[in-house]
Formats: sequence, C-alpha cells, structure tokens
Amino acid sequence: MLEQILDGTRAALDSALERNIPALQIRETGTATYVSGGIARIKGLPGITAEELIAFPGNLLGIAINLEPEEIGVALLGDSPELTAGAEVHATGRLTDAPVGKGLLGRVIDPTGRVLDDGGPLQVSERRPIERDAPAIMDRAPVSVPLQTGLKAVDALIPIGRGQRELILGDRQTGKTTVAVDTILNQWDKEVICIYCAIGQRGTAVARVINELRSQGANRYSIVVVASGEDPPGLQFITPYAATTMAEYFMEQGQDVLVVYDDLTRHARAYRELSLLLRRPPGREAYPGDIFYIHSRLLERATHLRQEKGGGSITALPIVETQAQDISAYIPTNLISITDGQIYLSPELFHKGLMPAVDVGKSVSRVGGKTQLPAHRAVAGDLRLSYTQFEELETFARFATRLDEATRQTIERGRRVREILKQAEHEPLSIAEQIAVLNGVNAGLFDSLDLEEVPKAEGAICQAVLEQLPEICKRIEAGSKLDPEEWDRLVATAREAINKTAS
Repeated sequence: MLEQILDGTRAALDSALERNIPALQIRETGTATYVSGGIARIKGLPGITAEELIAFPGNLLGIAINLEPEEIGVALLGDSPELTAGAEVHATGRLTDAPVGKGLLGRVIDPTGRVLDDGGPLQVSERRPIERDAPAIMDRAPVSVPLQTGLKAVDALIPIGRGQRELILGDRQTGKTTVAVDTILNQWDKEVICIYCAIGQRGTAVARVINELRSQGANRYSIVVVASGEDPPGLQFITPYAATTMAEYFMEQGQDVLVVYDDLTRHARAYRELSLLLRRPPGREAYPGDIFYIHSRLLERATHLRQEKGGGSITALPIVETQAQDISAYIPTNLISITDGQIYLSPELFHKGLMPAVDVGKSVSRVGGKTQLPAHRAVAGDLRLSYTQFEELETFARFATRLDEATRQTIERGRRVREILKQAEHEPLSIAEQIAVLNGVNAGLFDSLDLEEVPKAEGAICQAVLEQLPEICKRIEAGSKLDPEEWDRLVATAREAINKTAS
C-alpha cells in the first residue's frame, strides 16, 4: 500500500516538473553609482527608454529622466534603506503608469496607486501611462455647458465651462483651496467626477480637505491623489500627470471630470529641484528651460471632446501661489498664458472679510461667458457694470466732500452688491437661489436696507423662491429663458420676503 502511494506521488511530481520547465528571462541590469536627494545615477542599461521605470532594491522604483552617453539620471519615487551606491538595478520595460477605473472613487492614493487610506486594496484592473498626447484639435468641441461652482461671485462674473482651464491664483492664505473645494462640493448632483490633486502640501492641510469631502458626502464621486511635501521630488513631479490620466479614463467614457491641481507652484519647484540635482542647465530663477512645457503639456489634456469621441470633458482648476500680489512673476505668467482665464483672490479683500476674496477687476473668463445659462446672463451684465462703476467711484469718493445724488446711489448700490457677493465657506448656492438674489439687488430691493440686514434678507429670498416658485426654479436650472412675467414674479417674491424680514 505504501509503495503504491509513493509511486503515485512520484508520478505526480514528475508530471508537475515536466509542465513547469523554467524559462530564461533576459533583462538588462545596471549599477547605481550615486544616490542622494531623491535622484540616482546609473551606469549600464543601454536599452533604456525615456520615462521607463527602473527597479531598485527594496521594491523601489525610479523614472529614467536623463539619458546620457555615460550614465542615466533617475528620479526616485520613494525611499529605501537598502539603496546605496553600488546596488544592482534592472529595467522593467514598463513606462511610468497609474491605475485607472471606477474602483478609485472615494479613495486616497499616491500617483503610483499606493493606498493612503484605510479602505483596503484598490479594485482596479488597468494601468495607463501618465504621459499621453493631448487630444487633436479636430477631436475637440467648443465649451458649451457651464460648470457651476455654487459661488455667486464666480458663477455670475467669472463663469467656468466644462472643458475649460481656469487658473486660481493669489497669495498664501487667501482662500484658493476653499474656492476649489467648494466647487467640488457643488457637484454632488451634477454627475461630475472630481479629482483633487495635492502636490507638496502639508499633511494637515490635505487631511482637512479629505475630512471636508467626507463630511459632505463628496468622497463618493471624488478621488484624492496626494504627494506630500515630505515625498521625493520625483513623486511630486508625476502627481498631476497621474491625476490627469485617471481623469482621461472617465472622459473617454463620456463623463465630465473636474481636476484641481493644488498647486502648480510647488510642482514647478519640485521639477526645478530635480533638474538642478540632475545638473541640467538652469535658466531664469534657476528653473530649467522646459518649465513652460511641463505645464502646457499637462493642461492641454483638459478639453471637451466631440460627440463622436464620446463627448466627455476635463475641466482643470490649477492653483498657483503668488508672492506679494505679484501676478507678473515667472510661473504665474506662464500659467496665465496657458489657461483660459483666471480667478484672482486678493489679500486686501480677504483681510477686509470679503470672502470669497475674488478681485473682479483682475479676474477674467475667456470661455465661460458663452456657457452661462440665459437667466444668469441676464442678471450678470447689469451686476458687473454696477460693481465696476462702484469700485471706481468709491476710490474718488474718499477725497470728495459733496457727492451728487446719482453718485451716492451708485456707491450705495455697489456696497450692497459687494455684500451680496460675500458667501460663507462650504455653503454653495443653487443657480435659482443665486439668480433670485442677484436679480433682487439689480432691482434695488436691498437699497433701503442697512448692510447688516443684507445677509438675513438674502436667506429669506432664497427660501421664499424655492418654496413658492418651484416651476421657475426648474426652468432656470434647465437653461430656459424667462419671460417678463416670470422676472416680475421673482422680484415680487423677493420684495415680499424682504418686507417680512423687516417687519
């Protein structure tokens, strides 16, 4: 009996060995000659290609950036105590890639796909290269659908369309990230996938954004891609490209995507650090010569595709930090020339408590005006005109002892417009609420109120319009033009709401 068992075991082992004949694998190997500061230099690997991943000891990867005759310059994507000069490395034959798919929704990951939350392993089956060509000109469609931010100052005066690239810039601590996060929160019922890309941020700042998204339920349609300030510069550099690759997956499925890059100033600094460590020639402000190209090739991938190509879109909101309100600095001017407009946040308005601190005079949308809903366009023209006149007159009024009645009325109206444009953090308004309030201020309903009474009256108007005029609200949201009778009903409802609060 024992002999039969042994014979059966031998037969099974023999058949298994016959089936599993080891195959030879040819791979290129090289030697690390220098490792420091997030980069490595390698000798060998004659067949390596640009942007190919290189495997280092300790499951560490790097990207081949400099391909020189004598050595290869590599940007490391992590740290490993096992990596020292003299270590053996080998080529992977794989370009730098990132995971894509619906399994990323609700997750916090780094650009390589490493999980940073407690949600378990990623449920994705596909990876795509992070560097891809931008869509061809003939594959693009005009920007025609609005992307609502929920912020009155932006939606009315600096509108953004799906497929647009709108820069958000301002000094530190002026509310740039808040504007972007509020825009993400406002997409809860708009069927827009949102990707928040944090580049070189402090861990506490990123954690605050993640907590806000989760508390508002926005994580179900959002992805957070993070490379913190403590990560190597190579990982920070590839982060926005990886986030854009994830967005392109959804765009090709015909969906609309919003990508926030927070922020590209730190991205440029990470690339400058890499370039100097790799001994590339420095240019203006020590940035390398291709600093413009790294951002233009990134933002050109944001567009609105034609219906034949799926009809999806990527809307980009890159953020840039200025110093001492200098919007003519090197990186801000580069990005202003690449994007389709900018939202400038003024520290002076911020310190006055006028938030969001949007400087209407220095902000512009070169595309979004064509996407505004008809009702929004009807109120925005008069609003911008009255606010611009007010800003000019307010400066001169400081030196005048006597003002004529028309000038005084313009200044008083402008102060109420400025008060109306103020909005609390993380409290976006629907389009119908915005139009009801802005139409009311254009009609002069707030002129008789003290500035302290304006917020209370605004809340009363929003509540009254939603409760009493649901049909008109639906027509506004659907993009229908309102007839004069409907405008009159809006004004009458707003006036009645203000009278009730006054009494």
